[in-house]
Amino acid sequence: MEYSSVADDKLIENSIISSSSEQPRKGGLRTMPFIIVNECLEKVSSYGILPNMILYLRDDYHMPIAKATNVLYTWSAMSNILSIFGAFLSDSYLGRFSVIFIGSFSSLLGVTILWLTAMIPVLRPSCELCNSATATQLLLLFLSFRLISIGAGCIRPCSIAFGADQLTIKENSKNERLLDSYFNWYYTSIGASTIVALGVITYIQENLGWKFGFEYLQH
Repeated sequence: MEYSSVADDKLIENSIISSSSEQPRKGGLRTMPFIIVNECLEKVSSYGILPNMILYLRDDYHMPIAKATNVLYTWSAMSNILSIFGAFLSDSYLGRFSVIFIGSFSSLLGVTILWLTAMIPVLRPSCELCNSATATQLLLLFLSFRLISIGAGCIRPCSIAFGADQLTIKENSKNERLLDSYFNWYYTSIGASTIVALGVITYIQENLGWKFGFEYLQH
């Protein structure tokens, strides 16, 4: 009996060691630039549109100021509300990496459609007669807004947690400073990208036109 109990203890110990060794390896510090840059690009594409978009809707789509304001407020609210859905989707079903990938693709597709509305004259109302936008033109415009909102809702709640997951932090070790350093660089980069979006992108839109302004949002 004693021999069997000792053998069972060794078997349990070996299974614990093997299960701990089979844990997936984390990306580490080399993944941090990609995660932070992806979050910064989402901030630039979202915040770079807001300041002057009301002028684009008024001048190119001939929307009244009140209607254009309602459209922008609805779009901003949708981007914030979808963050809850993105967090739930990543934690319960798909995981953070898949949700971030979907959000990045959706944001890129939305900005591309918005850029096409500025590049192709058929996709926006005619300036000669100052006609109001058709249903198809508004559909493409609102589709671009919705895709950008989906991208923001998928990226914003997942990026910071996904980056923290890549760091292996042990208790009572110097590696705990890595997490603090990651958070510092993360929020510093977000602040810098917001300044670029509200300053540089806005300047390009006002001085070089919407074609160049929306094009720079894709890079």
